[in-house]
Order: sequence, then structure tokens, then C-alpha cells
Amino acid sequence: MATLQATLTPTADQTPVAVSVSADEPSGAQWVGRFLGSASVSALASPFREAVSKFLDAVKAAGGAVHISATYRPPERAYLMHWSWKIVKTGFDPQQVPSYPGDVIKIKWAHISASGAYDQAASVQGARAMVSGYGINGLNVAPALNSRHTQKLAIDMNISWTGTLAINNASGTAVSISSSPKTGMNSELHTVGASYGVIKFVGGSSDKPHWSNDGH
Repeated sequence: MATLQATLTPTADQTPVAVSVSADEPSGAQWVGRFLGSASVSALASPFREAVSKFLDAVKAAGGAVHISATYRPPERAYLMHWSWKIVKTGFDPQQVPSYPGDVIKIKWAHISASGAYDQAASVQGARAMVSGYGINGLNVAPALNSRHTQKLAIDMNISWTGTLAINNASGTAVSISSSPKTGMNSELHTVGASYGVIKFVGGSSDKPHWSNDGH
């Protein structure tokens, strides 16, 4: 947390006294390394955790490749991701970003210049550094403040394969997927995932890596 130095002059003793005063820290890349989440399946809540494990085992057994980027996301991290994205992608006014409940996150979205005036360019630059650090520049929708990720009921992952993916659904029936795209956006793969209770995001391509317990 950043601090400001203030000088106080008592009425009885005119000797200046320096004290430290807590101050909010400007937005920027340093925030990305705080309130860390998880990319581990073990961080998910049961029974979704077991459903994901079985689905991914089936994908890998069929020769598919899986890269997981996120599972659990702390609410504090969701807040930082959401508002940095909104500032950069929608032009939201950094001066209007609401504080995180409970005064837990001491972030200053609206940067102040050396002259003491609001610095819009620096404010947007700080948010942009966060968006880049979080790897959410390609998202077409803001990371939700309250989502299945904060509830441990979602996973962001990239799935890919070559040729035909011969995969078993949850009932053990073999399903051959030769259609395109050969990625997690394949509708036939979505059907297989749903059989395990792992549902592809209902919003389509606005959040390509996202799967959850109910598609949200």
C-alpha cells in the first residue's frame, strides 16, 4: 500500500512532526499479482469438480489437448478484472468506479497528476496494464463481479485436437467428432460435455474458454 507523508505542527510545540498517512495505490500492473485465483480442477466445488475431472479425462483419453487458464477466482480479483476491463473497453469513467465493499482493496482508479489534477490518460493506462496482465484483452464481455468462477463452479480452458476425436460421453457411448472447429467451440463437444454436467457458456464466442455447471 502506498503512503503519503504529512507534516503536523502542534500548537504548544512548534517542532514539525512527520507522520505516515495511508493512501490508496494507483491502478497498474502490480495489482495483477494480488488476490490470486487458481487454475486447478481441485479448487472447484463438488460435484462440479468431479464432473470436470471425468470430462477432461475423456477428452485426453481421446487424444485431445487441454489447457486450463482459470477455475476459482476470488471476488476481489473479479472486481479488479471487471473494472479495469470496463475502463479500457467501454470508456467507463475511472472517477466513477465504486469502491470494493469493506475497504479491502485500496486501489485508486482515478490517477492524479503532479499538479493535483485528475489525469485521465494515466488512469486509462493503469487499467490497460491490468487488462493486459490478466490476459482479458480479447474478451468481448466484462468479467463478472459475481460469477460461477467466484462460486467455484466454472472453468476457463482451451480444448483442441486434430483429425477425429473419438470420445466417450458420460454414459460410455463413443462419439466421433470430425466436424469443425476442432476446439472447445465445437457444438458436438458441447453435447458430450453436457452429458458430464460441464456446460459450455451460453453467450457463444463472447467468452470462448468458459464452461460451468449451468452455462453461465
